Amino acid sequence: MKKLTFLALMAVAVMCLSSCVSSKKIIYFQGADSIYSQAQDIMQKYEMRLKPADQVLIKVTCDNPELLEVFSLDVTMGSGGGGRSGGGNYSYTASGTMGSVYGYTVDNEGFLDLPALGKVQVANMTVEEAAKAIEKVIQARNLIKEPEVTVRLLNARVSVLGAVKSPRVVGLTSERNTILDVLANCSDVSDQALRQHVTLFRENNGKREMYKLDLTSADIFQSPAFYVQQNDLIYVEPNKSQNVKSSAFSTFLGVGGSVISALASVTALVISIVNLTK
Repeated sequence: MKKLTFLALMAVAVMCLSSCVSSKKIIYFQGADSIYSQAQDIMQKYEMRLKPADQVLIKVTCDNPELLEVFSLDVTMGSGGGGRSGGGNYSYTASGTMGSVYGYTVDNEGFLDLPALGKVQVANMTVEEAAKAIEKVIQARNLIKEPEVTVRLLNARVSVLGAVKSPRVVGLTSERNTILDVLANCSDVSDQALRQHVTLFRENNGKREMYKLDLTSADIFQSPAFYVQQNDLIYVEPNKSQNVKSSAFSTFLGVGGSVISALASVTALVISIVNLTK
């Protein structure tokens, strides 16, 4: 009788323990206490660079608004609001109104096709470098002596799939977004996520690269994929048991396990009562 009681109690204990997950698989940035006991230099000098299919906003300003009329010849330059820019400068839309920001797409060869300027190579440039390249072309064409060009990336986004609470396409709000920012926008990874198995796919110079990331390790801060880039794809791997949990057989096992657990508990209780009454 005592042996039966022991086995019943052991069965209940095993079922309870099987639902527990080691904290080492859940806690983020393990090892950070020792690595960052003192301030560490940020190794990455993050710079988002333009790629084919990127959409950019371009704004050209100068002291003399009449010099900007040449850009109004192309009615597809974009739409913008009105208003006078700071410092006494003016900017013009395609229709000649002030305050325009122009939208363009980088073609497959890495060029922007701009009115009055033609094609300007911008692939693999930062937005600051692209602005300087456009300024040089304007000056070389003797259109404006001292132009001021501003370039901003318009459609930067990252796709997130897998074991996250809210899979989605995340728009990048700045040029310095980390993978943690992106996952936070997806309400973090789900309870079934394997935090040690996060994969980031990146297009770079016509090639697709893959990076493996471990959210539980502080080494993630040193990964070249810690800062995301436009068009990155992030996949969070789910626990393999999740593939079984959705099946009918899994449902049967879950119900059966609950019944067995309840019966084991009742059996153990009855046996204990019988032993006490002897």
